[in-house]
Amino acid sequence: MTPWVLLALAAAPWSSLSDAERGEAMGRLQTLPTLRERLLAATDGFLGTPYVLSPLGEGAGRDADPLVRWDAVDCVTMVEQALALSTAAPEALVPALTALRYDGPAHWDNRLHVMESQWLPVNVQRGLLRDVTRTYGGAQTTEGVKTISKATWKEKVGLQLGLPEAKQTVGRYVFDLIPARVAAEKLARAPAGLVVVVFRADRPHWVTRISHVGVLVQTEKGPMLRHASRSFKKVVDEPLGRYLTRNLDFGAWTIEGLAVFEPTLPPAP
Repeated sequence: MTPWVLLALAAAPWSSLSDAERGEAMGRLQTLPTLRERLLAATDGFLGTPYVLSPLGEGAGRDADPLVRWDAVDCVTMVEQALALSTAAPEALVPALTALRYDGPAHWDNRLHVMESQWLPVNVQRGLLRDVTRTYGGAQTTEGVKTISKATWKEKVGLQLGLPEAKQTVGRYVFDLIPARVAAEKLARAPAGLVVVVFRADRPHWVTRISHVGVLVQTEKGPMLRHASRSFKKVVDEPLGRYLTRNLDFGAWTIEGLAVFEPTLPPAP
């Protein structure tokens, strides 16, 4: 077992640490040789953390939840905080997290709410993520498309976000997907520490078809999805095949496929 795995397995929950202990643990993360290893170790500290929908906010305004939180996560904020922990020194955590979550200062209107048109393309462009879906999907890789129009933003889900028109991204967004029925087999050969993004069947009146994100973990029992689960009410490691099987039964909103992204560092200026 490699030293970084030992560090990950020995990590105390982030929520149980004092500020000083947390700072020391964040410093140790930076000694791990790759971002994937750091991401895996960072998420290890969230295992068992309670699931709470949208636990982070801007500390004021429409969403006054804190900018950083250790005692509760949802699927996106677990990944965001772990990515920030993987790339930043303790004193730079909030700026790193803000750079992942926002296009500009921390404000509701600047938050990257929509995965297809905002969170994924912006963070890929910034050099924080690299799409490696085709690398592992191979010849079975398919295409996932989400079209967002001005009319989409006038439907219920778009209206709930309440974004000004200038922030209502529109266009045709295309992603590589590994089909759900072969994804567990394909990702069994992928390295741990990749970000896994779940695409469901399209609902044209919704601004998104992405329902979930997590982190790939490899074990002797096969690939696992480490994720903040609404079903389990906490962060768990769930066999990827089992996760897919139980979600393939969601009728018209079944999972169509997975996209996978490698955490990266932006190029030096």
